[in-house]
Amino acid sequence: MDIQQILPIGAGIASFIVAMIIVSWITKQPSGTKEMMEISNAVKVGAAAFLKREMKLIIPIAIALSIIIGYFIGFSNGVAFAVGATLSAVAGLISLKITVKAAVRAAHLSGSGLGKTFVMAFRGGATVGLAVPAMALLAITGLYMVYPNPITIAGVGIGASLIALFIRIGGGIFTKAADMGADLVGKVEVNIPEDDPRNPATIADNVGDNVGDAAGMGSDVYESYIVTILASLLIAALIGAPEIFMYPILIGTSGMIASIIGIVIVRSKNLTDVMKPLNVSFYVSAIIAIILNFIFTYYFIGQTITAYALFGTTVIGVILVPVIQKITDRYTNYKYKPVKDIVDSAKWGYASLTLMGIIKGMQSTGPFMIALIIAIIVSFSIASNAAPEGADPILYGIFGTSLTAMAMLSLAGIVLSIDAFGPIADNAGGIVEMTGMGEENRKVTDEIDAVGNTTKAVTKGFAIASAGLAALAMIQAFQFEAAHIFAGVLDLNYSLTNVTVIVGLLVGGLLPFIITGQLIDGVSRAAGKMVDEVRRQFKSDSGILAGTSKPDYAKCVDIATAASIKELWKPAIIVIVSPIVLGILLGPTAVAGLLMGAVVTGLPLAYHLANTGGAWDNAKKLVEMRGEKGTELHKVAVVGDIIGDPYKDTAGPALNTVIKLLNTIAIVFVSVFIALLAL
Repeated sequence: MDIQQILPIGAGIASFIVAMIIVSWITKQPSGTKEMMEISNAVKVGAAAFLKREMKLIIPIAIALSIIIGYFIGFSNGVAFAVGATLSAVAGLISLKITVKAAVRAAHLSGSGLGKTFVMAFRGGATVGLAVPAMALLAITGLYMVYPNPITIAGVGIGASLIALFIRIGGGIFTKAADMGADLVGKVEVNIPEDDPRNPATIADNVGDNVGDAAGMGSDVYESYIVTILASLLIAALIGAPEIFMYPILIGTSGMIASIIGIVIVRSKNLTDVMKPLNVSFYVSAIIAIILNFIFTYYFIGQTITAYALFGTTVIGVILVPVIQKITDRYTNYKYKPVKDIVDSAKWGYASLTLMGIIKGMQSTGPFMIALIIAIIVSFSIASNAAPEGADPILYGIFGTSLTAMAMLSLAGIVLSIDAFGPIADNAGGIVEMTGMGEENRKVTDEIDAVGNTTKAVTKGFAIASAGLAALAMIQAFQFEAAHIFAGVLDLNYSLTNVTVIVGLLVGGLLPFIITGQLIDGVSRAAGKMVDEVRRQFKSDSGILAGTSKPDYAKCVDIATAASIKELWKPAIIVIVSPIVLGILLGPTAVAGLLMGAVVTGLPLAYHLANTGGAWDNAKKLVEMRGEKGTELHKVAVVGDIIGDPYKDTAGPALNTVIKLLNTIAIVFVSVFIALLAL
């Protein structure tokens, strides 16, 4: 092994070591009272039951697909698929276990003030942030060392994306069905507080925070990391310059090292503003990542104009993260006008609040897409204009945009750490409420939770943007691979004068809307079953609301589990089948159109859904922080939050995974796109 291979492996191992040290520290902290541990164990058992049931379904499918891909596409791709799928599931499991462990300890510390509670929640999130990207970096580095041609390991992207989609969809439907069921009956109908132990759905709601926000986000970020590196490696291979083959992995390495430093410097002494240490941590990580990227470029790529141009594209990627953060924060944080406008609109009723939320979510897509377009234009221009003499400037331009995406994802460690503390704070607040720890404790967890709502929205924007940038590179890689396979067999005309491209664009543009509709419909059906069960328990046992008897929490967990498993099939099948069927019927040009259409509609739709839901959530939080719980205004805000739940936690996050899965399937299965129909 040379130094370029040692560095990512060393960074990945170092990240795991720091994660284990933090886990050891978390485990040693007091876990609270017997009652708190009972609730935590109930959440842990419920989450484990969900994952076990989901894995019983997923594992046979993953094994079958691994064998099919290995037999028909190539052994290395079959192995890569198995690695990608396995580690995607592991990423979700790691996220789940850590967040449950940290949440009960954060709840216990809420009586000790904001600082200690924040540290526990952040370090719990940091464990996830360190372990998941490290696992992705080690996996892709190991596969690339064994199989140096990235097209032969593209199956790792399908494996990672498919399992992430299953966990995202299943977890998203579970958490929102439980959340909506708990809120619609508990808050709106019988007027009891959120996370009240009298609510039969409250344990399922807390389980949902972990399987949706923690396990789902863990597998999502892992998948994003894998696919983005893969996209860069594919374009690097097409360029054919040996000095850049390891460059995308080195960028991941710099971000990993920077994230470790950013995490360990976080302090909470005299903490009054939760966002301040988070911002300091991120900006320190970003600066270190830029410095390391320059060092790696200088020593491993060279001191040429091309090398400096490629470095410039990585700087754009790092800068894009805080830009998206600011845009997302502006439209989802309760401190700013958009969320305040939503709260004001609640005075006029449910319809006004709903419309205002949709308006603000749609408006947020404008700055987001402008930022993304500028990043694409600048990175493409820098890299293409600096292409060496005789090289293809378009390929270098696409490589530049893929490096921008990779530079973004290189900071996944610190971004995921900032995100993952959100569900920990949410669960901690639930435990505080259920054990009756008092209003002061709840204020502490609510303050952290409000910030967590914003950081979760930021992470979704981060994942959506990286999906778009990575997709551009993968579409280009797909076209070059198709040209190689079908040379002299098919006339591959990708212009808009080709009707198959138009058909593909329309089909691809349609897919995000179909899948969004299916997912929200799935949440609605699952939530309906939860509402019926909660109402049944209240009606059959009057002692539940009186506080003299305990609800049947396990029944609600079982309903949410069964419903979520039932609903995840349709969207997954559509995503897998669509490019394959279209490719067989109309050929690679139609598939290229499909990929582009899915990006064009999927990116703004995903961002709209994520921000609309986040804004409604924080509008409700703002009403509560004003001391207006139980008022008519609060009931209206709660309904907005309920509508937004499947937007931000189910449909929105799923779409960026859908975009990447479509691309990886297209690349791996390109050889079967034989164009049976001649249009």
